[in-house]
Amino acid sequence: MDNVYISTALAFLYLLALLHRRSKKRLPLPPGPPADPLIGHLRVMPTQKHEQVFHEWSKLYGDVIHLKVLGSNMIVLNSVEAATDLLEKRSAQYSDRPNVTVYLELGWDPILVFLPYGPRFRKHRQLLQSHFSQHAGPKFQPIQFQNALILAQGLTENTSDFQHLLGRYTTAVVMRIAYGHQITSDDDEFVKIAHDSGWTLNNAGPPGGTMVDLFPILMNLPSWFPGTYYASFARKWRWAAEALHNRPYEYVKKRMAEGTAQPSFLQEQLEATSGKTLTKDEIGDIKGSAAVIFAAGGETTWASLETFFLAMLHYPDVQKKGQEEIDRVIGPDRLPTFDDFDSLPYVQCVTQEILRWHPAGPLGVPHRSTEDDTYRGMFIPKGSIVFSNIMGMALDENVYAEPTKFNPDRFLPKSQGGNAEPHLGAAFGFGRRICPGRHLAAASIWIAVAMIFATVQITKAKDESGKEITPDLDFETGITSRPKRFRCTTAPRSDRAARLLNNEVDAL
Repeated sequence: MDNVYISTALAFLYLLALLHRRSKKRLPLPPGPPADPLIGHLRVMPTQKHEQVFHEWSKLYGDVIHLKVLGSNMIVLNSVEAATDLLEKRSAQYSDRPNVTVYLELGWDPILVFLPYGPRFRKHRQLLQSHFSQHAGPKFQPIQFQNALILAQGLTENTSDFQHLLGRYTTAVVMRIAYGHQITSDDDEFVKIAHDSGWTLNNAGPPGGTMVDLFPILMNLPSWFPGTYYASFARKWRWAAEALHNRPYEYVKKRMAEGTAQPSFLQEQLEATSGKTLTKDEIGDIKGSAAVIFAAGGETTWASLETFFLAMLHYPDVQKKGQEEIDRVIGPDRLPTFDDFDSLPYVQCVTQEILRWHPAGPLGVPHRSTEDDTYRGMFIPKGSIVFSNIMGMALDENVYAEPTKFNPDRFLPKSQGGNAEPHLGAAFGFGRRICPGRHLAAASIWIAVAMIFATVQITKAKDESGKEITPDLDFETGITSRPKRFRCTTAPRSDRAARLLNNEVDAL
């Protein structure tokens, strides 16, 4: 009799589970634009500036959109609320990555950004989080401060090539932290290695969104076959990522053997494994966890600072207000340091507005759902590629007043004339995939902005007839997004500021 009861109960539970599963499948998918039979949304999928198109679609279909391309489900989250509910509150289901075949073939393996969710991902994440926690920030500040001085001095002496100087600044900071190597000249081999590998990141298509990612078999087909462009690109440029993984690793090992290695992330990892025989995968983990510091930090910070310069040309009152705060708090006899952080709230607002106005990673790197799920009465199938449209969140008119305007005041309390609007934490991702180096990146931007306000005047370049050139607000797209190349002029704010800078740099 007991067996009959047990069997009946089990059958009942199975029936309930089956009905529950079917009821979930009967729920509608999130809305989206009309699709074609078989190919789905292939014809209407944007080929560039996906984030802008997705944002416009969100005005018609809501903040959670469903797309289907040749059988692959895609979910686009256009609000912080939806992204937080799924990618953070349900992070166990949404922390995986889709196939990123192109980036793996390029040699960006294994690095935290592209690793699938699992033990190896958790290992890399723990290594980086412990090294780049908010409490660890002060140990990096001397590196950031010194390189901000060098950046500002370069901007006062070289009045036209500001983009190159910004790139050297961000590369120098991450190279020093990751590998203990200080870049001192443009001829440094690590500058070229960093720029070459960064170029591949920005030109390899949307991660998880190319035809090669959706159909990895294309990797094996000839280059003339439709849809194989990124397969050929990955094979052609693989050497660049390999150089970033291998050359600094060899450099640090050699310096350690000579007893001349400077403190760095890689040096710490090698010391922790001293005396052990490492497997190929373990060596790959060490190389990859160091390489991601550049991949996720140097390029995005560089793009953010270029955005800052573009904003100063369109909103000169922001530069004036920032300079006034520096003059009032710091005075004319010294330069800003990290000790002044709490005393410079407007500089902090400018930093946060740089991150919001045009996020360096406007579409992030997509997540992948590992289970069927329901959200707000909508069905999200297992295996869906989930994009967090960070640009769409930055332009959310329900959160930000006049979102296309560069307005640092928006973050100030209402008692100080601001709107008390929230910082865009989404700029660094969500859940278990949030950027471990976010505190480092924000600090690198902050000290650069403070130093530039103190010492540099940014103005529009002029054409041959002496007319000012106002650059377009146009951005390149890729895994990171930066302004399209534009011109501006930089000069010392005063002779006194130039002398202060030169004295500080000489003291280094």
